Amino acid sequence: MRTDGFAKWTQRFEDERERREAEGDPDWEQGATLPSAVWAGIQRFQIGEDGDGTNLIGKADQAGDADYARAVRLFVAEEQNHARLLARLLAAGGVPTLSGHWSDTVFVRLRRLMGLRMELLVLMIAEVVALRYYRALRDGTRDPLTSDVAARILADEQRHVPFHCDRLHASLAELPRPLRRPVMFLWRLLLLAVTLVVAVDHGPALRRLGVGRLRFAADVVALGGRVVSSVLAPVPDAWSPGA
Repeated sequence: MRTDGFAKWTQRFEDERERREAEGDPDWEQGATLPSAVWAGIQRFQIGEDGDGTNLIGKADQAGDADYARAVRLFVAEEQNHARLLARLLAAGGVPTLSGHWSDTVFVRLRRLMGLRMELLVLMIAEVVALRYYRALRDGTRDPLTSDVAARILADEQRHVPFHCDRLHASLAELPRPLRRPVMFLWRLLLLAVTLVVAVDHGPALRRLGVGRLRFAADVVALGGRVVSSVLAPVPDAWSPGA
């Protein structure tokens, strides 16, 4: 598999790490006040961001591209930072973290079923859903600390999705051409199913954030369409998260 170009992603992740260290953490002392439904949603997303990434890192190492393997480690570190930020946000509001949730268990098991391609396809579903959720969290609350944390995580997610698109573009190129579009069609169906579950499960929180279930689902599906176009296109960097 040709994986030229992942050195640029390593550099982007390293540049962001340096910028993040220079910026420092949000002001946790200001506390946070949110409706209980919104807190419940943050608790569930915090679990999804947590994890050591061992399985993904192992598969990346086996792929045989040192730049990609390094970039994956930096990606995992950013996801772990998201979990830390959300945990600190919950603590600022006096809300505990959860020890587990069925949705996270299902995603982890699906990701581990097969090789790197399957892992990334399932991971990409969570990443695309997260794009819309963190935008809603950033824009839908008047709590300054929550908006700050959500904006930081959203900025990272907007880099994560094209990073994974780049790798999936290379991975799908290994498949016979007639199979590539059917694979991504099935991915869109799974994305739709997951999105509907999230919209129902987080419905009360989404309403509090000013986003109805149908609007949330439609926006995620639209993002998924751009992902598919990027993965199948000759230039995967063409993907854009939109507004």
